[in-house]
Amino acid sequence: QVQLVESGGGLVQAGGSLRLSCAASGRTFSNSAIGWFRQAPGKEREFVSTINWSTGKTYSPASLKGRFAISRDNAKNTVYLQMNSLKPEDTAVYYCAADSSGLVTDIRTRYDYWGQGTQVTVSS
Repeated sequence: QVQLVESGGGLVQAGGSLRLSCAASGRTFSNSAIGWFRQAPGKEREFVSTINWSTGKTYSPASLKGRFAISRDNAKNTVYLQMNSLKPEDTAVYYCAADSSGLVTDIRTRYDYWGQGTQVTVSS
């Protein structure tokens, strides 16, 4: 079992920054890949970024790489998503998720544990 708790969402103006946190716990999370997804109203849940907890290997879509960055703090058992130059279209609920196999992937169904989500709203 892996437990995930997101925090750090909020309201920010376009061009601003936010850092989301995902605190992980449980017996197997250290073997996992921890990913971030987002879901805007009326849209499919979309992959944002992922990191393998052990190796630090990351994967992000090219469309977000220049603005979003994922990292981890082993001592705090926390994965971060730094989001810069935010746009109104980044408005969504952001979820962190764990793939207990450790696979670095954008395939949503590979992730077997999910947090409750944190709202990010970017005003224009």
